[in-house]
Order: sequence, then C-alpha cells, then structure tokens
Amino acid sequence: MHFKTLFIFYLVSLINCHNILLPPYGKQCFFENLRKNDELSISYQVGSRDPSNSEQLKASFSIGSPNGQIIVKRNDVDHGDENLKAAMDGRYLYCFSNEKSSRVDLDVSFNVHGVVYIDLDNPDSDTLDYAIKRLSQLTSDVKAEQSYLVIRERTHRNTAESTNSRVKWWSVFQIIVVIANSLFQIYYLRRFFEVKSVV
Repeated sequence: MHFKTLFIFYLVSLINCHNILLPPYGKQCFFENLRKNDELSISYQVGSRDPSNSEQLKASFSIGSPNGQIIVKRNDVDHGDENLKAAMDGRYLYCFSNEKSSRVDLDVSFNVHGVVYIDLDNPDSDTLDYAIKRLSQLTSDVKAEQSYLVIRERTHRNTAESTNSRVKWWSVFQIIVVIANSLFQIYYLRRFFEVKSVV
C-alpha cells in the first residue's frame, strides 16, 4: 500500500510539473537549450481552477530566440500548438503571461516535445539517436524505391497490355482480309468457269 501511495504522488508531481498558475498581471517563462535545426513543439491550454467559472479564459504566449528577438507572439489565446525549428544554437525562452487581466488566476497546462537534429552525413556520430535516424532514413529510401518499382511495373504492364491489344486487333484485321480474299477468289473462279449458253 505504501508503494502505491508513493507512485500516485510521483504521478501527480509529473502532472503538476506541466501545470502553472498565473496570478493577475503574472508571467512565467521557461527555456529550452536547442542546437541549430532542432525542433521544438509546445501545446498549451488555458483554463481556471475555479469549478464555478464557466468563462473561456485567455492568456498570451511568446517564444524568444537566444539573441532576444521574439519569434512567436500570440495574444488572447485559450489554446494552441506552436512548432519551432531552431535557426541557431542557444537558449530559447517561452513565456505564458496574464499581464492584461487583474480579475482571475489562470491555470495553464502545457506539453513540450522536441526533436533533436542529427547530421546523418557525419560518420563520427556513434549514438543510438544516430542509429535510429539512420535506420529511419534507410527505411524511407526503401519505401521510396518500392513506390518507384510499383509505378514502373504498372507502366510496363500498361505498355504490354497495349501492345497485346494492338496485336489482337491486327490479327483480327488480317483474318478479315484473308476471309474476304478467299470469298473473292471463290466468286471469281465460279464466274470464270461458268458456261454461258447462247440462244
């Protein structure tokens, strides 16, 4: 029983680490250290911890680059999904703000996902991430080659069927010509050997 209680508290702590409470005029910022070409994805939802509050609450969201430039700025949003590809190495700051409201606390829940960029052309990369990315690239190459082969087979099959169709109709035409020629010869020979009586 003691283990289950600790496990539940651990899960609650994991859930709470992605929930923040923004007081009136409050602002909270977080950061991620990214390398160039890393991808960052943030999804968020704004709500209230007050069960009697049915109003759709809104906050502001922004992402800043390592040189202090604001890359993404969203005002008065209740939810969103933002994707960012790092243009340079450094610390990227993302902030949730309740600075425009003095009435109520905002409950913001968010998830952060990242994709680490790995240079597949670098043979010195001897990591599990490199192996997974390389395997993914090779799988994509095999899939593309398979798609190409399917299209090529379909094209060749259509060509073969078209050729077979032409040969079939040419053979039918030849049979018709032979039959017509035979009928003409029979008719001509019968006329040639007919006995004409003069009265």
